[in-house]
Amino acid sequence: MSKNIIIVGASRGIGKAIVEKLAQDSNNVILALARNIKKMNHSFESLTNVTCIELDLDSDDIRKKCETAFSELETIDILINNAGVLVNKPFIELSRKDLETCYSVNVMSVMETVQAAIPKMTKAHIVNISSIGGFQGSVKFPGLAAYSTSKAALCSFTELFAEEYKDSSIKMNCLCLGAAQTEMLEEAFPGYEAPVSAEKMAEYIVDFSLNADQWMNGKIIPVSLSTP
Repeated sequence: MSKNIIIVGASRGIGKAIVEKLAQDSNNVILALARNIKKMNHSFESLTNVTCIELDLDSDDIRKKCETAFSELETIDILINNAGVLVNKPFIELSRKDLETCYSVNVMSVMETVQAAIPKMTKAHIVNISSIGGFQGSVKFPGLAAYSTSKAALCSFTELFAEEYKDSSIKMNCLCLGAAQTEMLEEAFPGYEAPVSAEKMAEYIVDFSLNADQWMNGKIIPVSLSTP
């Protein structure tokens, strides 16, 4: 069955691998959104069912920009909010700009993207990609106060949205990912080798996105083999 799927944060790492995995089904119509449009165009140039759209989540009018991006789709079946920005800095050195950047990209832009998508949704699954660092009770690490608290806020939004839309056929769940071998992991923990590749994590996310809304809504799920 044909599905219209949007992946936000698709230019590298797990997001890129998600697009490539979903594109293997030629019935899927995929919108890949990220700031680095050149990188996406290069990565996905051979994938005829993928359209790349430039979107900087640390900017104004995200809702309006997403409404424009989604305008060609009659419906949206799956939305994967994978984009994120990481600031690794001692708490005392965090600037207001650092905090604003993390919360703008990791929380507020997700909420605005969802607002833009809802009018195109009848039966749909929204998957928010958080971090194990934002999962209550997990091991925390110094330097990640801005990043991890913003990812915790994304978990809270998931629960609140699910409650507000519980009588609809729009489901939202949140995956709190542990370490996967990506550029972002290298930025946070230089030299650390993750037990999971970006491609293997993407396999899980794709399967979850396609199927999990049959059984769950508003759930915050840790997906981690290691600490970090």
